[in-house]
Amino acid sequence: MTAFLSLQLGLDDLLADLQHARRCDELGRLALLAYCDVRCWARQAGELDVAEHSTAIFTEHPHASKADFLERVDHLISELQQARPRITNLSAIH
Repeated sequence: MTAFLSLQLGLDDLLADLQHARRCDELGRLALLAYCDVRCWARQAGELDVAEHSTAIFTEHPHASKADFLERVDHLISELQQARPRITNLSAIH
């Protein structure tokens, strides 16, 4: 399996895990995925802005509420969805 295909499949798995945890309101799982798994995947994929945003969710400001945390996670999920075409294009080129 090529590295690009691995990144693409990893992104698909990560998005599925995040969306499932979000639907089931699993805050601990969301935090683990958003902080650890998203940062790891984003760094491997060269998506440094996504990695920085993932870190910032947990290091910049405390969350005022559960809704605030979920809003920031939703934004992170959106960023990952926007990264999908870039990763797909990379795998098509190579």
